[in-house]
Amino acid sequence: MTQDTQLAQARETALRLEENLNAIVLGQARAVRLLLIAVHARGHALLEGDVGIGKTTLLRGLTRGLGGESGRIEGSMDMMPTDLIYHTQLDSQGKPRVEPGPLLRHGESLATFFFNEINRARPQVHAQLLRVMAERAVGAFNREFRFPHLLVFADRNRVEKEETFELPAAARDRFMMEIPLEYPADDTSLEAVMFDPRFHDTDALVAEVTPGILPYAGLNALGARLQQAVNASPRLRAYVLDLWKASHHPADYGVQLPDADGIPPVQVGASPRGMSLLIRAARVHAWLAGRTSVLPEDVQAVFPSVIGHRLTLDPMLEYRRAALVPVLVNKLLNAVAAP
Repeated sequence: MTQDTQLAQARETALRLEENLNAIVLGQARAVRLLLIAVHARGHALLEGDVGIGKTTLLRGLTRGLGGESGRIEGSMDMMPTDLIYHTQLDSQGKPRVEPGPLLRHGESLATFFFNEINRARPQVHAQLLRVMAERAVGAFNREFRFPHLLVFADRNRVEKEETFELPAAARDRFMMEIPLEYPADDTSLEAVMFDPRFHDTDALVAEVTPGILPYAGLNALGARLQQAVNASPRLRAYVLDLWKASHHPADYGVQLPDADGIPPVQVGASPRGMSLLIRAARVHAWLAGRTSVLPEDVQAVFPSVIGHRLTLDPMLEYRRAALVPVLVNKLLNAVAAP
């Protein structure tokens, strides 16, 4: 079987999983596609959305579709970094006992880890998670535990601000994507979610996803193959380089933010790592569309989710981040001419 045939078959499998996920979480086609891109680009993802919009259902469905083992932890103010690794309890004889935490419990078969309401955890916990995300490894009990297939997914409570901690720039940069989930725009989907009993039993809904349809153990190799197979032309590379420059010096490209009173909109632009992840994601977007070359539309499709959370605004504007970053991202895309 040739590599082209293997990649074509893998694409069909990916699209079947996408169809499965769109059937259990209605009105979230863009978020599902972005999540699928993150999986194949082997990048971690941060989900943004209001309560009850389907983030957990979507991640549970993805976990079932990938197979392997999964871990989960709930963010809280009293959480300690060690809670990711182990916990202590009293056994039946009243003696203290150390048990593996959610990261260590499943060993190398850990495929997905879900951090619910990550901004409720303290920065020390974020720092511990950073190494796991960057190195897919953690040290404990005088040895190193590795998680070669691990993808970390987190969601952030964007409504409640009390007893929460904003993720620092270094932590945000470790997430390949920040994926927004919005309420379904069409009344048909909203009516189905509200009134169809099928959507009232989450466990039964998640069980509709074909288990292991996209085997997690082969995704590292698949991701590497498709990155080699999908080309980025010199003109496309120059376009991405211009986008990077614009993210650092938006005024040079005529980009201003409304009601900013002349304040430079960006304090720190996208990192080189962020731009390399942008290209990884754009290649996967092109592959899912059945192409072997990256087009500007592939870059534009993933640019907001890959780059938006990497832009550090001026401190005078940061408190309006949720409203300003989407505007800034669109202005950057409009200011840089596509080839």
